[in-house]
Amino acid sequence: MKIIGHGIDLVAKDRVQRMLDEHGERFERRCFTDAERSYIDGNRQRRMEHLAGRFAAKEAILKVLGTGWSGGIAWTDAEIVREPSGRPAVVLHGRCAEVAAGLGIDEWWVSISHIETHAVASAIGVSTTG
Repeated sequence: MKIIGHGIDLVAKDRVQRMLDEHGERFERRCFTDAERSYIDGNRQRRMEHLAGRFAAKEAILKVLGTGWSGGIAWTDAEIVREPSGRPAVVLHGRCAEVAAGLGIDEWWVSISHIETHAVASAIGVSTTG
């Protein structure tokens, strides 16, 4: 197993709230897949921390890929899903999947944490074949 890259991102929850206030559902549809939105909406009390945590995780993933939000990458190309154990996992689509494959990344490790004001996420892209 070889670590290809590591990314970390910190997001202020009030920043995400401002984007919601300014852009509403347009922001949510642009940044989160239907499955992510369904999970986020499943617990209204923790909605903002789930939004901010997934937002941070997507930013961390792009740091691993070294692309930023350029070259045809969409926010929904990086999806954070929840395994049955509760552990967050990464599913890539579109251009993100292509870049990861080109780098040899075939496994992801992601961690998300929250406090009252912020969410942080760390992502590690791994090649299990080299």
